[in-house]
Amino acid sequence: MNAPNVADTMHTLGLQARQASRAMARAGTAARNAALRTLARLLRENVPALQAPNERDLARAREAGLAEPMVDRLKLTPKIIETCAEGCEQLAAMPDVIGDIVGMKQQPSGIRVGQMRVPIGVFGMIYESRPNVTIEAASLSIKSGNACILRGGSEAIDSNKALAALVQQALESAGLPREAVQLVPTTDRAAVGQLIAMPEFVDVIIPRGGKGLIERISAEAKVPVIKHLDGNCHTYVDDPCDLDLAVKVTDNAKTQKYSPCNATESLLVARGVATQFLPRIGALFAAKGVEMRCDAEATDILKQNQPPAPASQAQTAIDIEALVKPAQDADWSEEYLAPIISIKVVAGVDEAIAHINRYSSHHTDAILTTDHVHAQRFLREVDSASVMVNASTRFADGFEYGLGAEIGISTDKFHARGPVGIEGLTSLKWIVLGEGEVRG
Repeated sequence: MNAPNVADTMHTLGLQARQASRAMARAGTAARNAALRTLARLLRENVPALQAPNERDLARAREAGLAEPMVDRLKLTPKIIETCAEGCEQLAAMPDVIGDIVGMKQQPSGIRVGQMRVPIGVFGMIYESRPNVTIEAASLSIKSGNACILRGGSEAIDSNKALAALVQQALESAGLPREAVQLVPTTDRAAVGQLIAMPEFVDVIIPRGGKGLIERISAEAKVPVIKHLDGNCHTYVDDPCDLDLAVKVTDNAKTQKYSPCNATESLLVARGVATQFLPRIGALFAAKGVEMRCDAEATDILKQNQPPAPASQAQTAIDIEALVKPAQDADWSEEYLAPIISIKVVAGVDEAIAHINRYSSHHTDAILTTDHVHAQRFLREVDSASVMVNASTRFADGFEYGLGAEIGISTDKFHARGPVGIEGLTSLKWIVLGEGEVRG
């Protein structure tokens, strides 16, 4: 598809999305929920039919030499499809927030003033690899009364087309416009440039993928962008703390899964508990092959204060020696997405907060403490989208927060911040109710 045709295609998609968004804003709760339940049924009925387009995507990916972990992300297994179907049903069962009125107050003039929750209108979603994101984005769009234009990765084009066709079938069956969810039909990269530069049709762009993609979208977009670039999440072990709790939570925050953006990448430890805590967590990290990039003080503690290793783990101390490396300045800002963690000993909560606010990506940061005053200061003063007390950073997730699903995580401060669910795809407008009042 040449450039002029791409421009024409994107203009048509934008115009249709804007028109469909008005119909979706008028649509009742019952119709939107019916579309979601029908989509769940269609996904289950079409498990075999979805395998053929998915196999084509997988074959192309392998022929192109795509790494096996990336190929794995493209798979539409029956289990993944069932998870998508269950997500649609869960969204259908959730309360409808569209039209909610909050904060209604009587003013001295006699008017009543409040705010009503309404759909954003049209969002564009640009994402890579996983075709199940097509269903996640479409279902959230339907539930929130929006229209969306989806641009998936070229490596999943056949799978995404098949899934989008089921979405449009579900919309039509509920009496809703099929154009409420549209997939960009071309793999031409020029389509992305067009999508992010149509403020007359698109109200917000949501990129979901690697840092390079998100940086490009943020730099070139002519419409607002909901995004996060990095997930340099911190866990701070305070003095005082419950050491058993601190070891358990820190281990989970780092090693439960290394690749998500909410995994802890930086560990700060108060000096008062460092000699008790670091040898214990160091032994756990070493047993799992986690490289520890430490400041000088943490290095000394880890190498000089090893607990006796059980006979079955006789290599633990040697492993720690091999896995402890000196931290460089860049490590304090790094998102590893791997079995690597930076470790620094700090004087206490003041230094921890200052370090986090300087080096954090403002995604998710946690304090492990038994001091209520320290906990409250951390919650107030750490400038991140999610701030936690005595919990693993791995909980920073829309499903875990009770949002039903998420379309991404935002580290911006305006509108949506943190996991973005249904409410993040809406806006509040002021409403005024009067009985003939005039301003004097």
